[in-house]
Amino acid sequence: MKKIVKIGVGLVVFFTLPSMLFFSFIYLKYNEPLPTAKYDNNTQLMVDTIKSFINYEHYRNTDYISWTFKRRHHFKWHKNKGLCEVYWKNIKVKLDLNNKENSLVHINEKLIDVSESEPYIEKAVKLFNNDSFWLVAPFKLEDEGTILRTTLIDNKKALMVTYTKGGTTPGDTYVWLFDEKGNPKSFKMWVDLIPIGGLEASWNDWVMTDSKIKLPTAHKIGQLELEIDQIITKVSY
Repeated sequence: MKKIVKIGVGLVVFFTLPSMLFFSFIYLKYNEPLPTAKYDNNTQLMVDTIKSFINYEHYRNTDYISWTFKRRHHFKWHKNKGLCEVYWKNIKVKLDLNNKENSLVHINEKLIDVSESEPYIEKAVKLFNNDSFWLVAPFKLEDEGTILRTTLIDNKKALMVTYTKGGTTPGDTYVWLFDEKGNPKSFKMWVDLIPIGGLEASWNDWVMTDSKIKLPTAHKIGQLELEIDQIITKVSY
């Protein structure tokens, strides 16, 4: 028995110690405190720059957006109706974003009983909140409950956005960075779900959609790449 316990402890240490050391290295290398910020004349200018780049004025009339996130989660979002069909594996959730109790869950194309649907609905909500943010975050800069400020990153002006409501983890803060042309290129994150403050995610490979809005098709966080494909948008009439 002692030998078995010793072997078990050894295996735990063998598999967990490298992970702990790697995380400690990443934390020490990348973790940053949230920078100070204030609202000034540059704040709205940076907001307007992003809005111009993404063709923000066409977003209101964009009623339908569908996409696939990381080739695993699929969405058909009827934006102006507050409805979204969320698919993963053999599960489909017809999500009512305004009243999730009205949502319906299908497994293997069969409607399941309401008493069994709550875990799937909760997961669909989390998937939608996360995966849609990676797609349309630039269009949410002036959502209700956002606080906009100017900060400095590497002595360059950057836009700090704090969300005080909405989503899965209200209170998250993002700092948008700009390229040499003044267009948005990435943001740094101080969010509840990521223990490393200031982790940077790029916004790459923007495409002009049928409804005339620009959306990204890729992000990079260090060596990790997040792909977004099969993007379709439609305008309401």
